Amino acid sequence: MPSANNAAIVEISQTANKFRSSIVLQYDNKYIDVKSILGLFTTLLSSSNYDLHVHGPDADEAKIAMGEVFSKHNLGVNIVED
Repeated sequence: MPSANNAAIVEISQTANKFRSSIVLQYDNKYIDVKSILGLFTTLLSSSNYDLHVHGPDADEAKIAMGEVFSKHNLGVNIVED
């Protein structure tokens, strides 16, 4: 499977790190901290869809920003509303 490009991975991690909230990507039974570039490199594939879980004091803003960056790089993500 093709991996997401490096620019997408770096931008996703940098965007996540702007927020205090916990931002976790779920794929199958794996949970990856989106603030971890290494975790993203080993998991993020451009042909997959993911669930994004965001919890914390700035979760609403983080959900919007993360949705925009995933969309910008044509990566499928479902932002889970808890």
